[in-house]
Amino acid sequence: MTDSRDPVTQYPFLPTLRELVRTYQAFSLVDEAQIRTYGLTASQFDVVATLGNTNGMTMSDLAEKTLVTKGTLTGIVDRLEAKQFVRREVPEGDRRCFKVVLTEAGEALFQEIFPKHMAFLQERFDRLEMSELELLGVLLRRVRSAFAD
Repeated sequence: MTDSRDPVTQYPFLPTLRELVRTYQAFSLVDEAQIRTYGLTASQFDVVATLGNTNGMTMSDLAEKTLVTKGTLTGIVDRLEAKQFVRREVPEGDRRCFKVVLTEAGEALFQEIFPKHMAFLQERFDRLEMSELELLGVLLRRVRSAFAD
């Protein structure tokens, strides 16, 4: 007889949820430690990487394209601006908003650290077969769609 008070019996998705969280935690721990060696936080790296090879973006576009919430984006941009990696520019013809643009130092930082970080991640993802990566992508998109309303 199964115990209806057993969380796994009652919620069969629970082991998968735990594994998803553990996987994210393991990834974050390794990823963020590597990013800190560049003198950035993970969120700062995300913004620099997103702005790299672009002509800049509005805060709205930047918030949409990064993994950073809109509420924290202003502080991240402020700190990157203090490090002289980004600047705010008012676009010609639209003084209601501004673009965030990498400075020369920011572009140099992007050119230096982005390929290094991708190589670092590649070493880990190379441990998986291409078919596994493809299947994982499909399954993760399905899980995400289950939570998108």
